Amino acid sequence: MLAATLLMPSLGQAQEQVDVEIILAVDVSLSMSPTELEIQRRGYAEALQHPTVLNAIRDGVYGRIALAYFEWAGNFTQRVVVPWTIIENADDAKKIADRLHVDPANSARRTSISGAIDFAGDLFIESPFKGLRRVLDISGDGPNNQGRPVTDARDKLVSNGVTINGLPLMTSSGYSSSYDVDELDVYYSECVVGGPGAFTIPVNDWAQFAEAVRRKLVIELAGNGFGTGDARVIKIQAKAPYDCLVGEKRWQGRMLQWQQ
Repeated sequence: MLAATLLMPSLGQAQEQVDVEIILAVDVSLSMSPTELEIQRRGYAEALQHPTVLNAIRDGVYGRIALAYFEWAGNFTQRVVVPWTIIENADDAKKIADRLHVDPANSARRTSISGAIDFAGDLFIESPFKGLRRVLDISGDGPNNQGRPVTDARDKLVSNGVTINGLPLMTSSGYSSSYDVDELDVYYSECVVGGPGAFTIPVNDWAQFAEAVRRKLVIELAGNGFGTGDARVIKIQAKAPYDCLVGEKRWQGRMLQWQQ
């Protein structure tokens, strides 16, 4: 409780101008192993303290960002680990990194990307800061299989001026299931992300995770989503044919098999 209190913005910071309001939404569904959960926490902590990220923050118009971090799984399983907090320098980043090392992540059932997006929308409404841009940075290792259609949640948040970027986790070391999709990067790029300059960075091996988070943050802080030249960054097309209900359909099919 004390750590969370120390990270809460003070009353004097209300409506403080920042370059970006950014939310990190991190998948902790049961398909993630305890080792993977730890890699995620450590990767975000390292990335936020990396000189390239701190330089990108310093180079902004105001030289500061506001950040919140929550972990999600099912439709009603979201846990704020870091409430809205200013990052302006290395000390600020270290406080957040320390918070990520305090409480281990806990897994929960199901995968509701739409629930995570809706929860992020509420967090943006509650933000005491005013950013030139608002970004939701969401990671996950599977398609939406609970809650309303992910495209409905995406479209609502994008219509409110938020850009959604994705970090699809396409690793093979975790727990696999019949609900997985091989082309998760395509699913994320066509069903999850959206808004000006939206992009995804697939992670194919956990050894890439910290670097992927760092690169993703630098691109987001730069504010254009382009200019990277890395083939692993997938730019988002205006329209693309893809079944964005693939996760829900696989879950429903599995339920029907159990009932027979």
